[in-house]
Amino acid sequence: MRYMDNAKETLQKAKKEGSYYQDRKYVRTACGAAYNGVLLALDTYFALKDVELPKKRRRSIDFYTRNISKKDGKMLKYLDVVYNVLHLDGYYDGILDARVIHAGFANAYEIISKIKPSGASDVEAHP
Repeated sequence: MRYMDNAKETLQKAKKEGSYYQDRKYVRTACGAAYNGVLLALDTYFALKDVELPKKRRRSIDFYTRNISKKDGKMLKYLDVVYNVLHLDGYYDGILDARVIHAGFANAYEIISKIKPSGASDVEAHP
């Protein structure tokens, strides 16, 4: 959750006017942090489900999608949005449309909510 909290804080620095953020640098940084937070959560999920993590530190999205598809089809849909919106559109392309970024964050929170232990505090769905 710390990654998501940092991402929300960074996104606020991007200053939204209407439906668009004004500072691409902060949007990219926020999206990168949120995406990494989701991958960290998925690594933990896989460890709990006895899915062996590859030895190399940098895992491909194929590793995540292949293993999530075996465990939870709905989570796979969330991951697809997170990858496309937060990683590709947000981090790499620096898209400024706040509605799109918020959709990516909402899907990230859905994944984290499904993974979090029972009894843990609820996750906030909007950046």
